[in-house]
Amino acid sequence: MTHEAAGVPPTRNDDDRPDDARPAEPQTAPEATDSPDASDASDGEAGAASAASSPSDGGPQGGDERPEARLAKAVQVAEQALIEFEIAVETFRVEVENFSRLHHQKLGPMYARLDELDAQIAEARAARTGDPEDLRKAKEARDIVMPMPGVDELFHDWMDSDGLSPEASAMLTEQPVRPPKRVRPSEEARRLYRELARKAHPDLAQDEPERERRDEFITRVNAAYGRGDVELLKELAAEWAAGPAKPLPPLSESEELYARLEWLSRRKELLTVLAKELEESAIGSMLRMAPDDPDQLLEDIGDQLLGEVSRREAELAELVQ
Repeated sequence: MTHEAAGVPPTRNDDDRPDDARPAEPQTAPEATDSPDASDASDGEAGAASAASSPSDGGPQGGDERPEARLAKAVQVAEQALIEFEIAVETFRVEVENFSRLHHQKLGPMYARLDELDAQIAEARAARTGDPEDLRKAKEARDIVMPMPGVDELFHDWMDSDGLSPEASAMLTEQPVRPPKRVRPSEEARRLYRELARKAHPDLAQDEPERERRDEFITRVNAAYGRGDVELLKELAAEWAAGPAKPLPPLSESEELYARLEWLSRRKELLTVLAKELEESAIGSMLRMAPDDPDQLLEDIGDQLLGEVSRREAELAELVQ
């Protein structure tokens, strides 16, 4: 999964808890769901709220149980609900990806044949009429089926020394994927990059922890420069000028549990967005047309395309007689 929607959430002691997560009141835990559609997911929320507000059956009475213990139960329920939701979203994502791949493999040649026939029909009609509008349409139809660049040309400079694209590298380092804005970064971007590289170069480090900090920072600088992102380079310059972040005081047990609940809630919101994007995509919409037998749907679409190919071939034959 992309962005922060891959993998199982870390434990409550994970380092990625929010810095400012110190709420005064318990938060509602994220909902559980058995499908990517989050609109019907309410069981997890009810379970987490119940675990946070009342003791479990057979346990101590509510007045005797520590608030932290009830909150820990709520976190446990919310974690399980999120895991189930992630499983449902990932399952659907794999189906969408596989359907898309098979759709391209099985039906791509038919779509290409239809485009070629459309171009030939338009050219035959333009040759017969000589009408400027028909000639324009013929050129547009032919442009659609022009040969694509070769694979080597397409992937030139798309891979780094490890064989990864910038997008893949960003995902592996949990950085947001951002496309480049232009081929060559602007002069402003180049100036900012040079200044940051001179100030933060790892070779200027006095010890190993400082070298690691500089390595991580320069990696982000290089990525921002590669995209020509001037605003991000300015943000990185301000970050470097501010110096290393000071460690925050340790959280209490309650604060840590509240922070964990908030993290789970935000992650669930991200998964909900991803699920919605998958369901509303062209391939996702096609999958929902035949949820029980998507392979048969491919066969049905193939039969329809074959019929279209036959009709266009007949139309072309009439035009070139």
